[in-house]
Amino acid sequence: MSNSNSKLAIFGGEKTLKTTLKVYNPIGNEELEIVKKVIKSGKLSEFIGSKGDGFSGGKYVKEFESNIQNYFSVKHAITFNSWTSGLIAAVGALGIEPGDEIILSPWTMSACAMAILHWNAIPVFADIEEDTFCIDPKSIEKNISQYTKAIIAIDIAGQSADVNAINKIAKKYSLKVISDTAQAPGAIYHDNYAGTQTDIGGFSFNYHKHINTGEGGVAVTNSDALANKLRLIRNHAESVVDKTSANEELINMIGFNFRMGEIESAIGIEQLKKLNFQINRKQEIASLLDKNLRKLDGLSIPVVRSNSTHVYYAYTLKVDEKKLNIKRSKIKDALVAEGVTALSTEYCNLHLLPLFQKKIAYGKRGFPWKSEFCKRDISYEKGICPIAEKLNEQEFLGFGICAFDYTDDQIFKIIEAFKKVWKNLDFLRKN
Repeated sequence: MSNSNSKLAIFGGEKTLKTTLKVYNPIGNEELEIVKKVIKSGKLSEFIGSKGDGFSGGKYVKEFESNIQNYFSVKHAITFNSWTSGLIAAVGALGIEPGDEIILSPWTMSACAMAILHWNAIPVFADIEEDTFCIDPKSIEKNISQYTKAIIAIDIAGQSADVNAINKIAKKYSLKVISDTAQAPGAIYHDNYAGTQTDIGGFSFNYHKHINTGEGGVAVTNSDALANKLRLIRNHAESVVDKTSANEELINMIGFNFRMGEIESAIGIEQLKKLNFQINRKQEIASLLDKNLRKLDGLSIPVVRSNSTHVYYAYTLKVDEKKLNIKRSKIKDALVAEGVTALSTEYCNLHLLPLFQKKIAYGKRGFPWKSEFCKRDISYEKGICPIAEKLNEQEFLGFGICAFDYTDDQIFKIIEAFKKVWKNLDFLRKN
C-alpha cells in the first residue's frame, strides 16, 4: 500500500485507483445458449389476452415462475415486464380505491409512490430508521388514519425492513402489506427470505440488480386470491373476467399488458441459478469494506439488522459532517479524484419531488393530481421526514456494489483511497 500521507489527487497527487471499473455483467454462455433455443423456436411470447392456455404465458415464463416459487418457498410467482409494473399490479390486487391511503418510505425509487397514484390513491410518507434506512415502524403507526389501507415496506439497499414489527401494526389496524424487495433478493429476515413474509412481495430484474434479464420483475405471494388478481391485472383482466362471475371482487377488474417475454424469462432461468454466487460475492466485498472502513472516524458503515442478512445492492455509508468539521461534498470530491468514481451523495426524498411540491390549482387541496380523491389534508412539506432529509442532505455516501464487477485489487484500492483522504482531512478542510 502506498503512503497514506501522500498528496491528495484532487490537489495534483497520484490517483489511488487507476483502473476503470468494469460494468456489472452476469450474462454468460448459459444465457446465450438458452436464448438461442427461444429464438430458434420462433416463440418469443405465447401470451394471449383472453381465456385459454396462453393466458398465463409460454414455456419459459412458466418454468421461470416455477423456479422462483421453489427458490423462495412461495406458493405463487407472477412475472412482469418490470417490477414497476409488478408494483402497480400489487396495489391493484389489494383492492385499493381512489382516496385510500398507502404509507411508504420516501427513501426509495419513485415507482413506489407512482404505483399508488396510478390507482388514484394517496401516498403518505413515513420516516426511515437512522441505521438501516428502511421505513420506521414507529413512524408508520404515527401516520395511520381512518383512510389507511396498506403499507409498502421497502427492503432498501439489500436488507429487509422490520417486517415483524410492520406486520404487527398491519394486523392491529387491518392493513395489507406489500414488500418491495427489488434490491434484496435472497436476503434473509428471521429465517425466511425477504419479500415472502407479507401479503405480496416482489423483486426487480433490471440490468443493475442481482438478477439481470434486461428489464423484468416478479411478484410473490402465498395467497391464491391475490395471485389470481395479479395475473389478471398483468394480462388484460377486463377481457377475461366474466361479468356474470359469482366473485364480485373480480367483476370490475381492469388489466394491462405487463407480460414478460420468453427471452427475458429464459435468461431469468439461468440468472436465478447464479443468485447465490452473486450474493456471496457482494457479501465478500462488503466484508472487506467493513473490516477496513469501520476504523475511520466519523464514517458509519452499513448496519445489518439482527437475525437478518444483507445482499448489498448498495454499500451505504454515513458521514458525520459535524464531527469531522467538513462538508460531505468535499470528501466525495476528494474520493472521486482518487478514482472512487462510483460514489453518490444523493438518493431519494420522494415527498420533495416537484410532483408533490408544485402547487397547481386542482381543487381545494392544490395537489398536482386529481385532489378530489384526497379525503384529508396531507403534508408533503419539508420536515415531515427529518431523518430521510438529513441523510440525503448531509450524511449519505454510498456506491452500488451491484453496478460494477469489482476485483479484489480494486476494492483494496478503494479502501486505500478512503484511508488516504481521511489521513488528509485536516488539509482538505483548509483548502
